[in-house]
Amino acid sequence: MTRRKPRVLWEPGEPFAARTRLRAYEAWLAATHGVDVESYDDLWRWSVGDLEGFWSSIAEFFAVRFHEPPRAVLGRREMPGAQWFPGATVSYPEHIFRDRDDSGVAIRHASELRPRAETTWGELREQTARIQAGLRALGVGRGDRVAAYMPNIAETVAAFLATAGLGAVWSSCSPDFGARSVIDRFAQIEPKVLLAVDGYRYGGRDFDRGAVVAEIHAAVGGSLVRLGYLDGGGWQDGFLGPATGSPLVLEPVAFDHPLWVLYSSGTTGLPKAIVQGHGGILLEQLKHQNLHLDMHADDRAFWFTTTGWMMWNFLVGVLLTPASVVLYDGSPAAPDLDRLWELAAEARITCFGTSAAFIAGCMKGGVHPAAGRDLSALRSVGSTGSPLSPEGFRWIYDELGADTWLFSTSGGTDVCTAFVGGVPLLPVYEGELQARSLGCDVQSFDPDGRPLVDEVGELVITQPMPSMPLGFWNDPDGERLREAYFAMYPGIWRHGDWIEITPRGTAVIHGRSDSTINRGGVRMGTSEIYSAVLACDEIVDALVVDVDGWMALFVVLRPDASLDGALRGALARRIREDCSPRHVPDDVFAVAEVPRTLSGKLLEVPVKRILAGVAPERAASRDSLANPAALDWFAAFARERTAGA
Repeated sequence: MTRRKPRVLWEPGEPFAARTRLRAYEAWLAATHGVDVESYDDLWRWSVGDLEGFWSSIAEFFAVRFHEPPRAVLGRREMPGAQWFPGATVSYPEHIFRDRDDSGVAIRHASELRPRAETTWGELREQTARIQAGLRALGVGRGDRVAAYMPNIAETVAAFLATAGLGAVWSSCSPDFGARSVIDRFAQIEPKVLLAVDGYRYGGRDFDRGAVVAEIHAAVGGSLVRLGYLDGGGWQDGFLGPATGSPLVLEPVAFDHPLWVLYSSGTTGLPKAIVQGHGGILLEQLKHQNLHLDMHADDRAFWFTTTGWMMWNFLVGVLLTPASVVLYDGSPAAPDLDRLWELAAEARITCFGTSAAFIAGCMKGGVHPAAGRDLSALRSVGSTGSPLSPEGFRWIYDELGADTWLFSTSGGTDVCTAFVGGVPLLPVYEGELQARSLGCDVQSFDPDGRPLVDEVGELVITQPMPSMPLGFWNDPDGERLREAYFAMYPGIWRHGDWIEITPRGTAVIHGRSDSTINRGGVRMGTSEIYSAVLACDEIVDALVVDVDGWMALFVVLRPDASLDGALRGALARRIREDCSPRHVPDDVFAVAEVPRTLSGKLLEVPVKRILAGVAPERAASRDSLANPAALDWFAAFARERTAGA
């Protein structure tokens, strides 16, 4: 059935469109390469039809500095294993720092512990050089790993740039991750140095992490360097190099040299350690942050995130544009849901990035962002993390005005970007993502690998992208990488989302075809939550889902146990300590059994769909279940919940 064409909520006027960096790129492309396009769709089709021409144009347009020139643009096309710009050497942080006015502001930052402040480019350069001197004194060099248990603050950005400048490999986790979750990640990469804060403040409460840091350090090894964040003490004595005389090293490395290690959510076991390279991330972020986010020198870009989510890495990438970034560490709801909107007014944010869950929370909480505050600087709002509902689209325009460019995006940690989302030259349709990103050959496939239009299918990427993983850490033959992305459609990337591509070229994301729970910028796989829950003797089985920001835990109790206040408290403590405080469920329910497939896998996504209002017969095939009657309880629960809403 063809979906009804939704109403247009926003269209770029000609003054807006004429100023965009995408329009400038189109004009340059026509003048220098003879590529004339009449529409964004024409440009997208050229970008995926001539991968070599497109990505070489990005390198040329943004003046990428190759210390050694590439032998080709795409040496090997097959996925996995595509080889981009073989022979080239680059430095990601060199492109961050080049051509900067030291007096200009690079970062605006605030937290529950610190007042709003600014870091200039000169100060960022000095901080980076001093941290780098400390890392070098600890023996950090090319290929070594630096792991950071640090919050979203300016020191973390400087530490990352210092690490990358040495050709070392960065990896970070948010300090509200529990010890087990951090160890599961960092132990895989065997860091040479562990950077860690003493604690943090969230929701008005202070959390001392001294014992957790000691436990992590004992398990992962390396030299431990502490940052006094909670106590205000700063970097430990003797770590930083001198304020003057610490040279900034920006060492060129191979295009495919590892830049950082990100982690999958751990839904089906140990989190996958995803390795991405200097050159691939550089090109992707130059393209996306400039052309799709449309960042200019007067822009101030914010995204609510933690260092444990790829959106932190994405936000740092905005420093590759003429814009500055705005960081915030703390709860988005403390003292109330107005806090981030207040920050938007105070910091004169022009691009406000958040999650669909936050927007839904503001809607339900009766928040009015523009009431009593000046948001006149705000020109765009980005949403990610989960699909934004049509009601969420309407709320943004009702509250922020018709001139707001709202771009809902979809991408992933796996490629550290959005491959469907914002395009400043296109209209915004209610409930839809504007278009597929340049250079991203995104399609919707049926189970037999046939492309679909106006139908829901598997989100696939049929051609390589530079920011795709170089591999997984400790996966030398690539078996785990192939299993993760290429098992269903050999040679084609299957991402794990349901997508519908309309005849207009817009897209609708229908959620994950696997399971991840994102709470306040902290992504956590359900397997990690189950590990904490099942550590309680009273629990024999469990299932957890997040439905539009409402997180529910369903537990199967031992025959002699009851779900009383003591057990609820024990579950909350366990999840808070082992996983993160943000993943403590909103509600806990006792059930007789949880649905599983014949092979024993939990039906998290089907249960989530049922609770979101999908008919049980559409959510799951009962014939595929080991215990089909288990779905009946959830169907009845969903009906009762809907009736009581």
